[in-house]
Amino acid sequence: MTNFLLRLFVKDYDNTESAAVHSAIGKLAGLTGIVCNLLLFLGKLTVGWLANSVSIIADAVNNLSDASSSVVTLLGFKMAQQPADAEHPYGHARYEYLSGLVVAALILIIGVDLAKSSLQKIIHPEAVEFSIATFVVLLLSIAVKLWMAGFFGSLGRRIQSTTLQATSVDSRNDVIASSAVLLGCFAGYFFHINIDGIVGLAVAVFILYSGVDIARETISPLLGKQADPELVERISNLVLSHEKILGIHDLLVHDYGPGQCFATLHAELSAEEDPLVCHDIIDDIERDALEQMNVHLVIHYDPVVLDDAEWNEMKEMVEEIIAGLDAKLSMHDFRVVRSSRQTKLMFDLAVPYSMRQKHKEIKQKIDEELFARDKHYLTIIGFDETA
Repeated sequence: MTNFLLRLFVKDYDNTESAAVHSAIGKLAGLTGIVCNLLLFLGKLTVGWLANSVSIIADAVNNLSDASSSVVTLLGFKMAQQPADAEHPYGHARYEYLSGLVVAALILIIGVDLAKSSLQKIIHPEAVEFSIATFVVLLLSIAVKLWMAGFFGSLGRRIQSTTLQATSVDSRNDVIASSAVLLGCFAGYFFHINIDGIVGLAVAVFILYSGVDIARETISPLLGKQADPELVERISNLVLSHEKILGIHDLLVHDYGPGQCFATLHAELSAEEDPLVCHDIIDDIERDALEQMNVHLVIHYDPVVLDDAEWNEMKEMVEEIIAGLDAKLSMHDFRVVRSSRQTKLMFDLAVPYSMRQKHKEIKQKIDEELFARDKHYLTIIGFDETA
């Protein structure tokens, strides 16, 4: 069904690197969510009112909130498609993340209201009527929500959308909530145990959980989360596929929303290469990154000395010292400046976030090792935090 809808409504749907395709898939998901949730809301509201069941009505209101969320999602994808302008040179793609926050807020508000009504039902219980219509509507709801969870999850993975993936989780939670409501109806009808208010409260808890989960998922990219390891690997492989590139470091990825990815890195080339040739190589790589991955890549050229025996010996010495401190440390941008009184060893050190040692302590240990070998060594170290 998912592929059928994509073929029917989204042109060139396999080209997920395209911002237009990303937006079209998001809009399709939003419209589908609106239609399905409105139908479920009307069906459950009718049955819940006839059966005098607050838990069924609570579940119906949850579907209404889901429909409202789908409207917000649809608007978010539409607004995110706006091109860059003078005030927003990196585009408006983060509207998609903001729409996720609005969805989370709506869900949390509904969840609090439903929790209140369910508590009142627990304090003042009323008899629940169970009918075939109740059973059919709830069973149909579970089936539809199962399909929606798979549908949104598939689309979310296809276009790497945290908003759609969060909506998939919300639909999955709805399946659990509707199942709980059905359980409450069975308990009341067959065993004369009134757990309607308790089940309604459980539904409210699931709604609140969904709101918190969606908020957490959408806030993360707004704050600036760690780049997708798969994307980092693709960028690295693309750059290193050029035979003149000796190595790369300081790769940073900046996410301004789906389809608005910017990255910077340092590429090492032999210092003996013609600078004009190096410039052309870098231009080619940057162009390939944009065409193949839709990544706006900016590369800094780092010349590396290869045929200086003394320089290589000092570099190997420093690498040996660093490896002895911690295998997770790595060095790059190694330079040597000699004078009559001292030899300056300048380099950058990549330090994982997980390391508890302070930068000052790491430098002190490196200096002690170097001074023991030659008291004329002086280090100038730049520290880079890495994952």
